[in-house]
Amino acid sequence: MKNLAGLMKQATQMQARMEEMQSTLEGMTIEGSAGAGMVNVTLNGKGDLKAVKIDPKLADPTEMEMLQDLLVAACADARKQLDERAAEEMKKVTGGMNLPAGLKFPF
Repeated sequence: MKNLAGLMKQATQMQARMEEMQSTLEGMTIEGSAGAGMVNVTLNGKGDLKAVKIDPKLADPTEMEMLQDLLVAACADARKQLDERAAEEMKKVTGGMNLPAGLKFPF
């Protein structure tokens, strides 16, 4: 029973650290870019798109397809950075413990 009590205590502590990590992630902003910085997007820690900055040179109607592609690439870049940051934070919380495949925190 002593081990079970210790395990429950560890689980409670991990839950508190997870909640703290989620709060930290939610406060983050991540910027992704594409086209050598001509298109920049900002995501919050939940992955919601919050801002888009486009170099005025790309406002040419004949370049709309490229602009659209760059927006998609910039969003993918920002999301990748966010996922990497979340994974780093998760390692801190779990002490490097490998979680089952497909188990994604915090969202």
